Amino acid sequence: MTNTRFGRVITAMVTPFTEEGQVNYAMAEKLAAHLIDHGSDGLVVCGTTGESPTLTWEEEHDLFRAVQSAAAGRAVVIAGTGSNSTSEAIAATKKAEALGLDGSLQVVPYYNKPPQEGLYHHYRAIAEACPDIPLMLYNVPGRTSCNLIPETVVRLAEIDNIIAIKEASGNVDQAAQIRCAVGDDFAIYSGDDSLTMPLMSVGAQGVVSVASHLVGEPMQQMIQAFLAGNNQEAIDLHLKLFPLFKVLFCDTNPLPVKTALILQGWSLGSFRPPLYPLDPNRTKQLTQVLKDLTLL
Repeated sequence: MTNTRFGRVITAMVTPFTEEGQVNYAMAEKLAAHLIDHGSDGLVVCGTTGESPTLTWEEEHDLFRAVQSAAAGRAVVIAGTGSNSTSEAIAATKKAEALGLDGSLQVVPYYNKPPQEGLYHHYRAIAEACPDIPLMLYNVPGRTSCNLIPETVVRLAEIDNIIAIKEASGNVDQAAQIRCAVGDDFAIYSGDDSLTMPLMSVGAQGVVSVASHLVGEPMQQMIQAFLAGNNQEAIDLHLKLFPLFKVLFCDTNPLPVKTALILQGWSLGSFRPPLYPLDPNRTKQLTQVLKDLTLL
Protein backbone atom coordinates (compact mmCIF):
# COMPACT_ATOMS: atom_id res chain seq x y z
CA MET A 1 0.00 0.00 0.00
CA THR A 2 1.38 3.42 -0.98
CA ASN A 3 2.42 5.43 2.07
CA THR A 4 0.70 8.83 2.07
CA ARG A 5 0.74 9.24 5.85
CA PHE A 6 2.23 12.70 5.49
CA GLY A 7 -0.01 13.68 2.56
CA ARG A 8 0.97 15.00 -0.86
CA VAL A 9 1.77 18.70 -0.35
CA ILE A 10 3.86 19.49 2.71
CA THR A 11 4.83 23.13 3.19
CA ALA A 12 8.23 23.88 4.68
CA MET A 13 7.10 26.86 6.75
CA VAL A 14 8.92 30.15 7.10
CA THR A 15 9.39 31.42 10.64
CA PRO A 16 7.76 34.79 11.35
CA PHE A 17 9.67 37.27 13.49
CA THR A 18 8.64 40.47 15.20
CA GLU A 19 10.23 43.75 14.11
CA GLU A 20 12.57 43.30 17.10
CA GLY A 21 13.71 39.92 15.79
CA GLN A 22 11.87 37.67 18.24
CA VAL A 23 9.87 34.66 17.06
CA ASN A 24 6.27 35.72 16.40
CA TYR A 25 4.34 32.67 17.58
CA ALA A 26 0.90 34.21 17.02
CA MET A 27 1.77 34.94 13.40
CA ALA A 28 3.14 31.41 13.02
CA GLU A 29 -0.24 30.07 14.10
CA LYS A 30 -2.03 32.39 11.66
CA LEU A 31 0.24 31.40 8.77
CA ALA A 32 -0.10 27.69 9.58
CA ALA A 33 -3.89 27.92 9.52
CA HIS A 34 -3.76 29.80 6.21
CA LEU A 35 -1.51 27.18 4.61
CA ILE A 36 -3.78 24.35 5.76
CA ASP A 37 -6.80 26.20 4.34
CA HIS A 38 -5.00 26.58 1.00
CA GLY A 39 -3.78 23.16 -0.02
CA SER A 40 -1.22 21.97 2.52
CA ASP A 41 -1.65 18.44 3.87
CA GLY A 42 1.26 18.92 6.24
CA LEU A 43 3.71 21.46 7.60
CA VAL A 44 7.42 21.17 8.30
CA VAL A 45 8.33 23.47 11.17
CA CYS A 46 11.93 24.62 11.74
CA GLY A 47 13.39 23.25 8.54
CA THR A 48 15.77 25.14 6.26
CA THR A 49 12.98 27.47 5.11
CA GLY A 50 12.21 28.19 8.76
CA GLU A 51 15.74 29.54 9.39
CA SER A 52 16.42 26.72 11.82
CA PRO A 53 20.18 27.35 12.11
CA THR A 54 19.47 30.61 13.95
CA LEU A 55 16.68 29.34 16.21
CA THR A 56 17.35 28.10 19.72
CA TRP A 57 16.07 24.67 20.75
CA GLU A 58 13.65 26.43 23.10
CA GLU A 59 12.27 28.60 20.30
CA GLU A 60 11.88 25.55 18.10
CA HIS A 61 10.00 23.64 20.80
CA ASP A 62 7.64 26.58 21.30
CA LEU A 63 7.09 26.82 17.54
CA PHE A 64 6.21 23.13 17.39
CA ARG A 65 3.56 23.67 20.05
CA ALA A 66 2.16 26.78 18.38
CA VAL A 67 1.82 25.15 14.96
CA GLN A 68 0.44 21.95 16.47
CA SER A 69 -2.25 24.06 18.14
CA ALA A 70 -3.06 25.85 14.88
CA ALA A 71 -3.19 22.61 12.91
CA ALA A 72 -5.70 21.12 15.35
CA GLY A 73 -5.55 17.74 13.64
CA ARG A 74 -6.35 19.16 10.18
CA ALA A 75 -2.82 18.62 8.88
CA VAL A 76 0.27 16.72 9.95
CA VAL A 77 3.01 18.64 11.74
CA ILE A 78 6.57 17.52 11.13
CA ALA A 79 9.31 18.86 13.38
CA GLY A 80 12.70 19.76 11.99
CA THR A 81 14.82 18.23 14.74
CA GLY A 82 17.87 17.11 12.80
CA SER A 83 21.41 18.04 13.76
CA ASN A 84 25.00 17.27 12.89
CA SER A 85 25.31 15.96 16.44
CA THR A 86 23.56 12.63 16.98
CA SER A 87 23.00 13.29 20.68
CA GLU A 88 21.46 16.72 19.96
CA ALA A 89 19.18 15.25 17.29
CA ILE A 90 18.02 12.57 19.73
CA ALA A 91 17.31 15.11 22.49
CA ALA A 92 15.33 17.40 20.18
CA THR A 93 13.42 14.54 18.60
CA LYS A 94 12.47 13.14 22.01
CA LYS A 95 10.87 16.50 22.82
CA ALA A 96 8.92 16.44 19.55
CA GLU A 97 7.89 12.86 20.28
CA ALA A 98 6.64 13.87 23.74
CA LEU A 99 4.46 16.57 22.15
CA GLY A 100 2.78 13.92 20.01
CA LEU A 101 3.84 15.50 16.71
CA ASP A 102 3.18 13.56 13.53
CA GLY A 103 6.76 13.23 12.35
CA SER A 104 10.33 14.46 12.45
CA LEU A 105 12.47 15.72 9.56
CA GLN A 106 16.07 14.61 9.96
CA VAL A 107 18.60 16.44 7.82
CA VAL A 108 21.82 14.72 6.79
CA PRO A 109 24.52 15.86 9.25
CA TYR A 110 26.21 18.94 7.81
CA TYR A 111 29.79 20.19 7.96
CA ASN A 112 31.30 17.10 9.61
CA LYS A 113 30.60 15.01 6.46
CA PRO A 114 30.29 11.52 7.99
CA PRO A 115 30.84 8.42 5.85
CA GLN A 116 27.81 6.37 4.79
CA GLU A 117 28.25 3.97 7.70
CA GLY A 118 28.27 6.94 10.06
CA LEU A 119 25.06 8.22 8.47
CA TYR A 120 23.41 4.83 8.85
CA HIS A 121 24.25 4.61 12.55
CA HIS A 122 23.28 8.27 13.13
CA TYR A 123 19.77 7.67 11.82
CA ARG A 124 19.45 4.26 13.41
CA ALA A 125 20.34 5.73 16.81
CA ILE A 126 17.67 8.44 16.47
CA ALA A 127 15.03 5.94 15.33
CA GLU A 128 15.78 3.55 18.19
CA ALA A 129 15.81 6.34 20.80
CA CYS A 130 12.52 7.79 19.51
CA PRO A 131 10.44 4.76 18.40
CA ASP A 132 7.05 6.48 18.63
CA ILE A 133 7.59 9.23 16.06
CA PRO A 134 7.90 8.58 12.30
CA LEU A 135 11.09 9.93 10.72
CA MET A 136 11.59 11.54 7.32
CA LEU A 137 15.18 11.57 6.09
CA TYR A 138 16.29 14.81 4.42
CA ASN A 139 18.97 14.58 1.76
CA VAL A 140 20.16 18.00 0.57
CA PRO A 141 23.84 17.73 -0.42
CA GLY A 142 23.89 21.32 -1.70
CA ARG A 143 23.51 22.41 1.92
CA THR A 144 25.26 19.61 3.78
CA SER A 145 28.15 18.70 1.42
CA CYS A 146 27.22 15.08 2.07
CA ASN A 147 25.01 12.86 -0.12
CA LEU A 148 22.87 10.14 1.47
CA ILE A 149 23.25 7.51 -1.25
CA PRO A 150 20.42 5.18 -2.29
CA GLU A 151 22.10 2.10 -0.86
CA THR A 152 22.15 3.68 2.60
CA VAL A 153 18.53 4.86 2.24
CA VAL A 154 17.50 1.29 1.41
CA ARG A 155 19.14 0.01 4.60
CA LEU A 156 17.48 2.72 6.66
CA ALA A 157 14.06 2.01 5.13
CA GLU A 158 14.17 -1.37 6.87
CA ILE A 159 13.85 0.43 10.25
CA ASP A 160 10.18 0.56 11.23
CA ASN A 161 9.80 4.24 12.03
CA ILE A 162 11.94 5.58 9.18
CA ILE A 163 9.13 5.92 6.67
CA ALA A 164 10.06 8.64 4.16
CA ILE A 165 12.75 10.76 2.55
CA LYS A 166 12.80 14.34 1.34
CA GLU A 167 15.05 13.90 -1.68
CA ALA A 168 16.64 17.24 -2.58
CA SER A 169 19.76 16.09 -4.36
CA GLY A 170 18.33 17.30 -7.67
CA ASN A 171 19.04 13.86 -9.08
CA VAL A 172 15.98 12.09 -10.51
CA ASP A 173 18.00 8.90 -11.03
CA GLN A 174 18.79 8.79 -7.32
CA ALA A 175 15.08 8.93 -6.44
CA ALA A 176 14.37 6.21 -9.03
CA GLN A 177 17.08 4.00 -7.54
CA ILE A 178 15.45 4.31 -4.12
CA ARG A 179 11.99 3.59 -5.52
CA CYS A 180 13.26 0.45 -7.29
CA ALA A 181 14.69 -0.94 -4.07
CA VAL A 182 12.14 -0.11 -1.36
CA GLY A 183 8.49 -1.01 -0.86
CA ASP A 184 5.52 1.29 -1.34
CA ASP A 185 5.35 1.77 2.43
CA PHE A 186 8.44 4.00 2.17
CA ALA A 187 7.53 7.46 0.83
CA ILE A 188 9.67 9.65 -1.40
CA TYR A 189 9.05 13.40 -1.48
CA SER A 190 10.62 15.85 -3.87
CA GLY A 191 12.64 18.47 -2.04
CA ASP A 192 12.49 20.78 -5.07
CA ASP A 193 9.23 22.26 -6.35
CA SER A 194 10.45 22.19 -9.94
CA LEU A 195 11.18 18.45 -9.72
CA THR A 196 7.83 17.43 -8.25
CA MET A 197 6.45 16.08 -11.53
CA PRO A 198 9.70 14.40 -12.65
CA LEU A 199 10.03 12.63 -9.29
CA MET A 200 6.39 11.61 -9.20
CA SER A 201 6.88 10.04 -12.61
CA VAL A 202 9.39 7.66 -10.99
CA GLY A 203 7.28 6.93 -7.93
CA ALA A 204 7.45 9.85 -5.50
CA GLN A 205 4.43 10.54 -3.29
CA GLY A 206 4.51 14.34 -3.33
CA VAL A 207 6.60 17.36 -2.40
CA VAL A 208 8.00 19.20 0.59
CA SER A 209 7.35 22.58 -0.92
CA VAL A 210 8.39 26.20 -0.65
CA ALA A 211 6.09 27.45 -3.43
CA SER A 212 3.01 26.12 -1.62
CA HIS A 213 3.20 29.16 0.66
CA LEU A 214 1.86 31.00 -2.39
CA VAL A 215 0.26 28.36 -4.64
CA GLY A 216 -0.71 25.49 -2.35
CA GLU A 217 -3.99 24.77 -4.09
CA PRO A 218 -2.51 24.71 -7.62
CA MET A 219 0.28 22.44 -6.34
CA GLN A 220 -2.31 20.08 -4.92
CA GLN A 221 -4.30 20.27 -8.17
CA MET A 222 -1.19 19.46 -10.22
CA ILE A 223 -0.40 16.38 -8.14
CA GLN A 224 -3.99 15.14 -8.10
CA ALA A 225 -4.24 15.59 -11.89
CA PHE A 226 -1.11 13.48 -12.33
CA LEU A 227 -2.43 10.78 -10.00
CA ALA A 228 -5.73 10.72 -11.91
CA GLY A 229 -3.91 10.19 -15.20
CA ASN A 230 -4.68 13.68 -16.47
CA ASN A 231 -1.10 14.19 -17.55
CA GLN A 232 -1.63 17.18 -19.82
CA GLU A 233 -3.40 19.09 -17.06
CA ALA A 234 -0.53 18.28 -14.69
CA ILE A 235 2.06 19.37 -17.28
CA ASP A 236 0.19 22.60 -17.99
CA LEU A 237 0.08 23.46 -14.29
CA HIS A 238 3.75 22.60 -13.86
CA LEU A 239 4.74 24.86 -16.76
CA LYS A 240 2.50 27.67 -15.50
CA LEU A 241 4.10 27.53 -12.05
CA PHE A 242 7.64 26.88 -13.28
CA PRO A 243 8.72 30.58 -13.33
CA LEU A 244 7.65 30.81 -9.68
CA PHE A 245 9.51 27.62 -8.78
CA LYS A 246 12.69 29.10 -10.22
CA VAL A 247 12.42 32.66 -8.94
CA LEU A 248 11.88 31.40 -5.39
CA PHE A 249 15.46 30.16 -5.62
CA CYS A 250 16.97 33.21 -7.30
CA ASP A 251 18.77 33.66 -3.99
CA THR A 252 19.21 31.65 -0.81
CA ASN A 253 16.00 30.10 0.50
CA PRO A 254 14.02 31.50 2.35
CA LEU A 255 14.90 35.03 1.19
CA PRO A 256 12.64 35.04 -1.90
CA VAL A 257 9.60 33.23 -0.44
CA LYS A 258 9.57 35.28 2.75
CA THR A 259 9.91 38.45 0.68
CA ALA A 260 7.01 37.30 -1.51
CA LEU A 261 4.81 36.77 1.54
CA ILE A 262 5.75 40.20 2.89
CA LEU A 263 4.86 41.72 -0.50
CA GLN A 264 1.46 40.04 -0.12
CA GLY A 265 0.97 41.78 3.20
CA TRP A 266 2.13 39.23 5.75
CA SER A 267 3.87 40.75 8.78
CA LEU A 268 6.80 38.36 9.08
CA GLY A 269 9.56 40.65 10.25
CA SER A 270 12.89 40.18 8.53
CA PHE A 271 15.65 37.57 8.61
CA ARG A 272 18.04 36.53 11.33
CA PRO A 273 21.68 37.28 10.55
CA PRO A 274 23.68 36.20 8.71
CA LEU A 275 20.71 36.08 6.31
CA TYR A 276 19.96 39.49 4.83
CA PRO A 277 17.03 41.07 2.95
CA LEU A 278 16.70 40.19 -0.73
CA ASP A 279 18.63 42.32 -3.21
CA PRO A 280 16.41 45.02 -4.82
CA ASN A 281 17.01 43.74 -8.36
CA ARG A 282 15.94 40.23 -7.35
CA THR A 283 12.96 41.66 -5.48
CA LYS A 284 11.94 43.37 -8.72
CA GLN A 285 12.30 40.06 -10.60
CA LEU A 286 10.27 38.25 -7.94
CA THR A 287 7.57 40.92 -7.98
CA GLN A 288 7.12 40.59 -11.74
CA VAL A 289 6.63 36.82 -11.53
CA LEU A 290 4.10 37.25 -8.72
CA LYS A 291 2.19 39.79 -10.80
CA ASP A 292 2.29 37.51 -13.86
CA LEU A 293 0.61 34.79 -11.80
CA THR A 294 -1.84 37.29 -10.25
CA LEU A 295 -0.37 36.61 -6.80
CA LEU A 296 -0.05 40.35 -6.20
